Amino acid sequence: MSDLPKPKRWKMILISWLFVYPVVNVMFALIFPLLADLPQLVMTLVFTLILVPLMGIVLPKLHQYFWAWITK
Repeated sequence: MSDLPKPKRWKMILISWLFVYPVVNVMFALIFPLLADLPQLVMTLVFTLILVPLMGIVLPKLHQYFWAWITK
């Protein structure tokens, strides 16, 4: 077994939400008006094509940055 402290799940969720919520709002304000004439499925596709890779890159870095607090 590892002696590393276990992360608190609620803290990881909070960090994730604090990243995702503003990003989603910015995307709605900036990107959706450009896609307004497209079908909903295409808008969702573009939205997720931007959001998911961004989450995959930024969230691990945020979790690493706040790791001391997350495991406290």
